[in-house]
Amino acid sequence: MRTVALLGAGISGFLGFATIASADESEHGLEAPNYPWPHSGILSSYDHASIRRGHQVYQQVCASCHSMSLISFRDLVGVAYTEEETKTMAAEIEVVDGPNDEGEMFTRPGKLSDRFPQPYANEAAARFANGGAYPPDLSLITKARHNGQNYVFALLTGYHDPPAGVTVNFVLHYLA
Repeated sequence: MRTVALLGAGISGFLGFATIASADESEHGLEAPNYPWPHSGILSSYDHASIRRGHQVYQQVCASCHSMSLISFRDLVGVAYTEEETKTMAAEIEVVDGPNDEGEMFTRPGKLSDRFPQPYANEAAARFANGGAYPPDLSLITKARHNGQNYVFALLTGYHDPPAGVTVNFVLHYLA
């Protein structure tokens, strides 16, 4: 009898918590729609050409403000680029390394094991350049947001020109 009572209390507690959590999420009214991703199936995989295009968009648009501090160049090998393409891409950046035998820091061309370069030296510089806003790191953004990939897709496709009469800070953008 005691086991049944404990089990009932546990289920009630769980349901109560689940209800509170979902009520809190729904009161914002900002749920991203669910998109039919082709890689969501049991035997499906990512489209490598899409990953390559996504990386190119990141390099050309997002990397000027956002970091991907947990991603190394080697993570792109066999997924979006060949090893030679990735080595060439990594070698284009200068990496501060060291110290050498004399205790001095030096710069060298990037290697596959190096992480993507940071757009700013520190958080203060990032905030200063972005009108006080701190651009989030995009390494784990789909894991850090509820409904991850749908959230990011809705965010990226939700930017529009502001309506007449709405002024937006020069470094910020209007998101409908």
